[in-house]
Amino acid sequence: MTAYVRALVVREPAAAPAVEEIRLPEVGPGQVRVRIRAAGVCHSDLSMVNGTLSPPYPLVLGHEAAGEVVEAGTGVTRVAAGTHVALNWSPPCRECWFCTHGEPWLCATANVAALENGATLDGAPVHVTLGLGAFAEEVVVPERALIPVPDELGWESAALLGCAVLTGTGAVRNTAKVAEGDSVVVIGLGGVGLSVVTAARAAGAATVVAVDVSEGKKALAEAAGATDFVVSGETLSKDIRTRTEGRGADHAFECVGRAATIRAAWRATRRGGQVTVVGMGRADDMVQLSALDIFSSARTLRASVYGSADPDAEVPALAADVLSGALRLDHLVTDWIGLADVPAAFDRMARGEGARSVVTL
Repeated sequence: MTAYVRALVVREPAAAPAVEEIRLPEVGPGQVRVRIRAAGVCHSDLSMVNGTLSPPYPLVLGHEAAGEVVEAGTGVTRVAAGTHVALNWSPPCRECWFCTHGEPWLCATANVAALENGATLDGAPVHVTLGLGAFAEEVVVPERALIPVPDELGWESAALLGCAVLTGTGAVRNTAKVAEGDSVVVIGLGGVGLSVVTAARAAGAATVVAVDVSEGKKALAEAAGATDFVVSGETLSKDIRTRTEGRGADHAFECVGRAATIRAAWRATRRGGQVTVVGMGRADDMVQLSALDIFSSARTLRASVYGSADPDAEVPALAADVLSGALRLDHLVTDWIGLADVPAAFDRMARGEGARSVVTL
């Protein structure tokens, strides 16, 4: 059965997104139609609009979402009508070299910036962000892009687990492996950065310095568990060292995706420390480090893609932590909005205001 649904569409680069009516494809074998209940506004969505990334257009935005299965195609075994699910924007194929060598987050076929899934706008194909296009009333996606979650889990929590929380928590646990007593600096306090702060404290970090350009993020950082808050500026490296016995942090997490903040994270880290880049930046924003500095500092610089996580295993585990009270997410959501309000949420994000805006449908 085909369906027409409202969705947030950007028609060309730098254009203002608008709510439009798109036509979903019929549910085919191995596919599922999901009624979206909540969708988080992630910086990657803004990157699809402001030129940081260059996806094909027209494009349905949104990728961090949760909802309820409405219809399952033939051959589907993971979910059925009525199943509550978190959407997975990077579903591993389980067959490529990376998947079979324990790195499903680097799956050769999963990380596609946008693709056509049969949806149309004005009778012509429309692309969908990260294979999902979740700023829509309903989506049709492959079965493997869905992760069942408990019915009692709130829709907004389920949505955040699928991107911000998994990315931030995984960066701490899986990529950097923060240990008890470590010192940590987190640069950029959006939904992902605040999730890094929470995970670092849960891992036993003794010092967690939260850094942002906005003084308004201090209360959010403290609610997430930060021991210190610093407004980013020219003295950031010195500010971090005064809080880490003069050495610099054991771990720095860059959650912005800019060359300048990656260099700042590098300078804020002690000799032999680790810099983990979590933010996704522009292809032409080049990071420059001197060859001597790389050698003499003995620091490690690496990225964390989707938290170096296997979402099928880790999202249910995080959901259990939320339900048990071991993981709190209430401080992450600062605005509840509708589809038409997403552009205003992008503006707040660009100004560094708030944490996560969540679309409810």
